[in-house]
Amino acid sequence: MQQKPSDSAGKLAEMIKKAIADCELSTSEYTEIMKIANEDQHIDSQEQNLLNQLQSLLANGTIKRVKD
Repeated sequence: MQQKPSDSAGKLAEMIKKAIADCELSTSEYTEIMKIANEDQHIDSQEQNLLNQLQSLLANGTIKRVKD
């Protein structure tokens, strides 16, 4: 049985899509992403996949970290 995505996974996806569209991620956006991921005290598989995707995009330079 497929597990229903958590509410926080949807919020994470939205924030990551915004970062991809902007090609940058501010310190406060990164902090908010981590807060959303941890708000239910559990990172499910969908959230982990989203965080892995974000980390990969940061690592390859597709998304740049910027200061607020």
